[in-house]
Amino acid sequence: MPITQNFMNLPLDFKKHFPILQWLSGYSWILFRYDLLAGITLASFVLPESMAYAQLAGLPSEAGIYCCIIGGLMFAFFTTSKQMAVGPTSAISLMVGTTVGILSEGNLQQAIAIASLTAFAIFALCLIAYFLKLSSLMSFVSENILVGFKAGAALTIISTQLPKVFSVEATGSNFFIRMYELTTELTETNASVLVFGIMVFALLRLGHRFFPGKPISLLVVIVTLLLFGLYPLAEQGFKMAGEIPMGFPEFKRPSVRFEDIDGIFGLALGCFLVGYVETVSVARTFAEKHRYSVNPQQELLSLGMANLGTSLTGAYPVAGGLSQSTVNDSAGAKTPMALILCSGILLSVLLFFSQMLKNLPEVLFAVVVIDAVIGLIKIKDLKELYSLQKGEFNIALVAILGVLVFGILKGVLIAALFSILVLIVRSKNPHVAILGQIPGTEVFSDIERNPTNTEINGLKILRIESNLLYFNAEFVAHQILILSNSTEVHTVILDLSSCPFVDISGGKTLVKINEELKAQNKELKIVGALAEVRDILRKLHLEDEIGKISRRDTIKDAVLRVRK
Repeated sequence: MPITQNFMNLPLDFKKHFPILQWLSGYSWILFRYDLLAGITLASFVLPESMAYAQLAGLPSEAGIYCCIIGGLMFAFFTTSKQMAVGPTSAISLMVGTTVGILSEGNLQQAIAIASLTAFAIFALCLIAYFLKLSSLMSFVSENILVGFKAGAALTIISTQLPKVFSVEATGSNFFIRMYELTTELTETNASVLVFGIMVFALLRLGHRFFPGKPISLLVVIVTLLLFGLYPLAEQGFKMAGEIPMGFPEFKRPSVRFEDIDGIFGLALGCFLVGYVETVSVARTFAEKHRYSVNPQQELLSLGMANLGTSLTGAYPVAGGLSQSTVNDSAGAKTPMALILCSGILLSVLLFFSQMLKNLPEVLFAVVVIDAVIGLIKIKDLKELYSLQKGEFNIALVAILGVLVFGILKGVLIAALFSILVLIVRSKNPHVAILGQIPGTEVFSDIERNPTNTEINGLKILRIESNLLYFNAEFVAHQILILSNSTEVHTVILDLSSCPFVDISGGKTLVKINEELKAQNKELKIVGALAEVRDILRKLHLEDEIGKISRRDTIKDAVLRVRK
């Protein structure tokens, strides 16, 4: 039976901004039992992972826990996803770590303030995008970019954590420099730290293989705490996590201002784009699995509110993560209540067990991060892209190399710009198909694909297979005039059914084509023009020159009229 009946008699317009008011009214004890188990499991998983990501971001370990507590709590009130888990992610943590470290000039308190201010800037961007209905922004970062981006980000993150496993220094500006520096420092390796790291990594991988969906990392943390509590392993050269403050942090606004930090908006914009795309992509994955829908527009608000919460607690930007969401789903989460329960469990850990966490070595967090991100390298997906469409594979490859060479923020922007450039290049030289009649029918199709098709004497039937725009209009005009250059051709029939948009330059180009053909005593006929295309051609008076341009006209109709 439901926990609440008619939870709140609020207007529908109000409730749509707070999805929790919609699902909580029908919430039941059966759902609660599922969500409680999921919340416990999720908390067990994200506790060590969030601490590890915070160190990756160059912030105190507790900052990662704060991200999960307040970020998850705020997200649960606004999200339309049922299984999504929000918190620090590997990509955002590295973006914050590499940028905030420079902006803060090594001052930890300044770094915390800048990271919190970045989260607040993301809140502002999400709010602006929400009210301007800019959820389509995610379409600029394609799935192919994400495949390459994730692989490049994983390799970059691994390169930042391997030095901790070997207990050496390697702080190059990109993946290749860091890996080179690592090889030159291997002679300084601390054998005890390395052996411990390898053992932890082996336990994590074996645990995932034989006990999928279980909080293996928590078990490793407990075993590590016992080992370092019973034996003086810290004396073997292990760097420790240090003190974790007890209890919840005080709420306060970031202690720095936007005008004081040059470059913070670039970081915030990058985190916003990456975080939003990843959040919606993961949310849709689980929505499709469980057959419900998510609202990308609403997820702008949920992500924004989650980052508002973290900005006020000394934490840093958060987003929906695939690994933690997978754990949440596998544990049986039915509603966002699992996130609320997870937040409560993590808060209890800070209140009663925070002193125990100081005995965790840094190498443990490094291995946890490596274990978490290694699954982002999808060799199978890259092979599939290569086999299906090499152009799309090249976009993914640019994303990988961009991230490895220039870092996560610049890398994903480079890949997005490259993807847009590829689309422009493809549109710049569109295919103009020569159409012929399929034998025994009145249907016309591309002769290049169907060599048995026949052309009709005196006619040249062409189809523009792209939008006709200012940057490709000259190429299309040249192709049309070349293909219709024969003296035997007296009429050119132009099929625009595959040309959904014509700009002013494109329309004027069609007028010029008609003038060129007229000078050669040839006629131009247009068929299949869509509504907006017809409108622009009529405004340019082309219809007055060549006759009525109707949406009902087909190639067959034009051929019959010419033959008469």
